[in-house]
Formats: sequence, structure tokens, C-alpha cells
Amino acid sequence: MTDTFTDPTGFAVPGRIAVGDGAAGRWQTATLTEIRRETPRAATFRFAVPGWAGHLPGQHLSLRLTAADGYTAQRHYSLASAPDDSGHIELTLDHVEAGEVSGWFHGEARPGDRVEVRGPLSGFFAWPGDRPAVLIGAGSGVVPLMSMVRHRRARGLSVPLRLLVSARGPEDLIYAREYGAETTPVFTRTAPPGVPVGRITAAHVARLLDAAPDGGWEAYVCGSNAFAEHASRLLVAAGQPVDRIRIERFG
Repeated sequence: MTDTFTDPTGFAVPGRIAVGDGAAGRWQTATLTEIRRETPRAATFRFAVPGWAGHLPGQHLSLRLTAADGYTAQRHYSLASAPDDSGHIELTLDHVEAGEVSGWFHGEARPGDRVEVRGPLSGFFAWPGDRPAVLIGAGSGVVPLMSMVRHRRARGLSVPLRLLVSARGPEDLIYAREYGAETTPVFTRTAPPGVPVGRITAAHVARLLDAAPDGGWEAYVCGSNAFAEHASRLLVAAGQPVDRIRIERFG
């Protein structure tokens, strides 16, 4: 996600997943092992964290950088990787203008570099794969949602899951190579021939919620403050219960 993180508000309701305070509460050394370019402004950073306690899709962590003079900078980032037992985690970071942490990652970080991480944090936005879910994200807001998609695929889960993701254009669509039938992209500025340009609309959300399974959908929304407000209002207008909308916003 981005250098700025705020706790969920608005339609947010308390999470149902407890978060332990054991290993998750301690700072651990994470060694950068791989950098993958996703878009011109976003890249995925893979870390080896041997003591990682595991996480649920949708959770985030704290990351801390320490300079040679002792100065530290700390940020919160969503986990992009599905939970596994490999001792590795992945973060996908936008290059934020004047962002000291994202600037270091995009300009200076190399495999072998070490940072500190603490987590996983917050069970509010987590989706363990137990309920049908609709996911709506914009820009780097798709990061925790991709963790959910990857988790469903890795575990071979049959629970219904749908993703609606918004980007400025095809070149800005993070994880473009990974999307499958569960995903509908929306482009706000440029689009391939024959694809309309514009914001997510009531029609998009109506199709997302169509043919609801028994028990209905759990909705997850992640993006900027303005996007989260827009998407959550569309969900409510389409009949999604307010207490079944989970929001993570930034900016």
C-alpha cells in the first residue's frame, strides 16, 4: 500500500478474528530476497522472515528502517502474499512522491538488505476463506485483496469470491498477469479498445453482488479515502448490509 495508513472508519465494524500478541508483537529481521516490478510505479518486495508467525489474508504489518545515524522510519503495509509455511512474505509498494520509506525501497533497496518487521496486525480486515466475499479495490488498495485471491487459489477453496479492481489504465493495473475469471477491471483514464473508461458505478456493483450465495456476501473495500467512501455507498445502495462491509482506507 502507501506510506500513509489510517485505521478503518465509516462503515467499519469490529472484526471477528482474534490476533495474538506473541511473536506478532516482536520486531523481527526480514531479509530482502527478490524485487518484482508490477507497474511503472509499483513493485513487489519478497522477504525471508524465518520467525514469521503466519498471517491471515488482509492483515498488515509494521516495517521499520534504521539509518546509520540511528534515525528510524516506520510505516504500515498490507501483506500481499498468501499465508504459507515458507518463512517468506511479500509487500507491494507504490513509489510515493517524497515518501522516505517507499523512496528507499524503489531507489536503493537490493536483495540482501535487511529491515525490521512486526506483525501480523489487525484481524479486522482479514478473510480466512470461511465466507463468500466480494472485494473492491483501487490502485494499491488491491494489495490485501490479492492476498485473499491467492489464498483461495493456493488452498483450492470453493467458497465464492469476486474482485472488482480500479486502475487509471492497463499499465497501472497491479498484478495484471494474475487475474482470472474472479476479477473485473475498471479503468478510469485509459482503457483497451472497446472497454469503457470511468469510475466504478452502481451497475458494476450490482453485477458483483448478483446471484448471492446462501447467507449473502461479506464485502471488503480498500483504497483511498474518496474511493472507499464512493465504493461503500454503492454497496449500501445495492443492498449490501452495512455491518457486512469492511473498509481499509489510506491517504
